[in-house]
Amino acid sequence: MNDAQLLRYSRHILLEEIGIEGQEKLLASRALIIGAGGLGSPVALYLGSAGVGQLTLVDHDVVDATNLQRQIAHTVERIGQFKADSVFQAVASLNPDVQVIPVIKRADEQLLDQLVPEADVVIDCTDNFSTRHMINRSCVKHRKPLVSGAAIRLDGQVAVFDPRSAESPCYACIFPASEVVEETHCATMGVFAPLVGIIGSVQAAEALKLLCGIGHALTGRLLMLDGRDMAWHAMQLARNSACTVCGTSAVAASF
Repeated sequence: MNDAQLLRYSRHILLEEIGIEGQEKLLASRALIIGAGGLGSPVALYLGSAGVGQLTLVDHDVVDATNLQRQIAHTVERIGQFKADSVFQAVASLNPDVQVIPVIKRADEQLLDQLVPEADVVIDCTDNFSTRHMINRSCVKHRKPLVSGAAIRLDGQVAVFDPRSAESPCYACIFPASEVVEETHCATMGVFAPLVGIIGSVQAAEALKLLCGIGHALTGRLLMLDGRDMAWHAMQLARNSACTVCGTSAVAASF
């Protein structure tokens, strides 16, 4: 690190758990953020300000006036711009040393098979189950840790699924694709503005911990927030040996 970086990241370097070695790991890391909205905004801003070397942002949507209530990376001036480009500008204004790659495409299996193998951590900031399952399958396939978050109304949840660990479940172990799930969208259900900031910040923290190799990640746990009472609850998660994505038969079939 040069003198400017030593100054910029001095508060991280002062932490015994991170130090110079940990900060250098962040500077050399690559994170893939899928979704540049309510969750993706704080995730990108914190990873960028923390000095993660490369951020790839995937989002095909444009900034709308209704986004500004909670999607803090966007501004009035950028209404109508692609969200990935808007977040690129927001991160660049915080830390121009970070390489931000906006990908203005809808996430599909082909795109994920291209981007996931290049990432050190994948952060799912999307808002629909089909995309979450697709991201999960790609992370299991390429053995990449996945930080998953969700927020609606006044309820949020965060979990880490790490296929590098034999004990870790995957997203499909907990939320099987075969189960009929009613999609809920903030456009019709609403969402408490700070909630996405809280959940996105936890996602950013978990991603940074994974990249630095510090602490204990949320692997095998589902952290749930009831924003009405500001009450946190944690649920232990177990791997499903019969899971169609990461179960024994599914893994064997992939070889």
